[in-house]
Order: sequence, then C-alpha cells, then structure tokens
Amino acid sequence: MDLQLNNKYALVCGSTSGIGKATAMALAAEGVQVTLVARNEDKLKATLNELPKQRNHDYIVADFSNPQHLKTEVEAYINKHHGFHILVNNTGGPAGGPIFSAEVEEFEAAFTQHLKCNHILAQAIVPFMKRECFGRIINVISTSVKQPLDGLGVSNTIRGAVANWSKTLANELGQFGITVNNVLPGATGTGRLSQIIKNKSDKTGKTEEEAANAMKNAVPAKRFAKPEELADAITFLASARAGYINGINLPVDGGRTKSL
Repeated sequence: MDLQLNNKYALVCGSTSGIGKATAMALAAEGVQVTLVARNEDKLKATLNELPKQRNHDYIVADFSNPQHLKTEVEAYINKHHGFHILVNNTGGPAGGPIFSAEVEEFEAAFTQHLKCNHILAQAIVPFMKRECFGRIINVISTSVKQPLDGLGVSNTIRGAVANWSKTLANELGQFGITVNNVLPGATGTGRLSQIIKNKSDKTGKTEEEAANAMKNAVPAKRFAKPEELADAITFLASARAGYINGINLPVDGGRTKSL
C-alpha cells in the first residue's frame, strides 16, 4: 500500500528513544522529512544519524517542562525552514503512585508537559496544515483513557484531559483536511515499562521477571508490544490513506483493554 507520505514534513516529539524514535524511523522510511524534538542534543544527533539519508532530517532541542521555550524554538524553526504536515505529540509519562497521595505540583507539571505543550505545538503548526489542506496530529497517550490503570493516578488524570482536548480539536479542524487521533499504547518495551516493572517488583517482593510475566499474562497476546508496532499504527494514521479516520482513540495493546 502506498501511504502517499513522500515529501511530507513531520515533527516528532520525544524522538530519541522508545515509541518516538521508532515513529521517526518509520516515517522517514516512507519518505517523510523528519524533524526530531527532545531535550538532549547528544541523543538527538545520534538519532539523526540513524535516519535514512535521502531527506534532510533535522532536530530541535526543547524541554517540555518549559513550554515557552518550546514555543519559541518551534516557531523560529518554522519561520526559518518550513511548516509541518504531521505532528506526533509524545512525551514521557508522569511518575506512578496512588492518586490520593499525589502532590498538586505533580498534576501541574504533567498538565504542562502534556496538554499545554500539545496545544502550543498545534497552534504553531496548524496554519501551515490549513494552507496545505492536509494535516495529521497524532497524540501518543495511554489505554488509561478507556480504562484507568492502577497506581498511575496522575497519568490517568492528565491522559484523560489530553484525549478530550484531542477530540474537541478533531471536531474543529476536520473541515480543513486535518485529522486528530490518539494512539493508546499498552505495555510496550521501552524504558518506562522497565521502570514500571521495577516498581512492581519492589512493592510485591516478586522478581522483575515474575512481575513482567504477570503483566504479560494480563494481555491476550501474552507479550509486550514492540515500539515499532506502535510506530506502524502512527504512520498509517499520518498517511493520506487514513484521511477519513478522525477523532478516535486507537488502543495498540494486544487486547488488554477490556472496554470496547
């Protein structure tokens, strides 16, 4: 299937590891010119060197804990270089823990890093998408928007806010050929999953292998996802072929989520 992505421009956030990096690689393989965004310049340079060489890929150094700096850097890049047809919003999740014991500051920090920054990027990029009559905004969030996950109180709360922001934006932008969708990862083989497994091991007294196996057994597929499997779903939603898919929450979780 020709995804009709050749010569498109994409901004991929959190793109030096995990799902973000896999997405950058998948889009680049389809002929997309990718601009990476993350806070560590050394990791950005290393990832840039791994991308296919046929396009002039680039990067922006920005920290999602500082939304004003992110806004300044992205707007300056657009003014100097080009806009983007594709925006992949993706950043690390909040620390785990019961919601009742969470500090107010934890909610504020997560709201800033996820919803505020997503909104800032959308406002910066959508004008170009409107002119091109083509836009794809894909938010990488969590299956917790369908089924809250135990021990992830702050994350459950903020992910739900992002999902509702996304659905509202999809309703407003659909008329311009712009779609807005959410990809909901289940347990995926990333650094964050390793930390979750370690936390479960520490709390239960089980070995990390036992804790990981218990998590796998809760998934009908009996395994964790590979980052590349999430990247494939994101790439399809970014394509011209997905032009009539808008405003959805797509779980990519091996069937773990029990709701429809």
